[in-house]
Amino acid sequence: MTGVDVLLLALGAVAVGSAALVVGTRHLVRAGLYLVVCLGAVAGMYLVLAAELVAWVQVLIYVGAVVVLLLFAVMLTRAPIGASDDLDRPGWPAALIGGGAGLGLAALLVDAYRWTTVDLPAAGNAERIGEQVFSNWVLPFEVLSVLLLSALVGAIVLSRPDIGATRDDATGDRGRSR
Repeated sequence: MTGVDVLLLALGAVAVGSAALVVGTRHLVRAGLYLVVCLGAVAGMYLVLAAELVAWVQVLIYVGAVVVLLLFAVMLTRAPIGASDDLDRPGWPAALIGGGAGLGLAALLVDAYRWTTVDLPAAGNAERIGEQVFSNWVLPFEVLSVLLLSALVGAIVLSRPDIGATRDDATGDRGRSR
């Protein structure tokens, strides 16, 4: 077993452990922070596998944007920050469904490949990936960024009742119109 194998196993253990903490904690904000650790470990595995561009995309988009959007949504919608009784449910149905799905996927993988080897395509580089992203996938990339921005603005508007309320100058009341 080489050092790369040991590092991949360690990062995989961190990713699986923090993923279990994401779904096992009763604190919503802590779940978001455990998600950061999980996604960071996945980015570390990409670095070990010499996929630097994918690792930085993982850090920038998932760790940097999605988790921050999640935490802002939690804070702006005034969700409970501490332990929540809504998140205290029995774990056996989830374990049963997750175990069944995992066994089904493992059986499907074994049946599909039957322990044969698969020839890998030629390794890509950052120039070829950037060429594809910025030539063929520019429009979906920009549409997704506008969609995320509108979702964030919508969350702010929904969480603040004072936005869009009319003010009656004579009485000083908010939200009433004549």
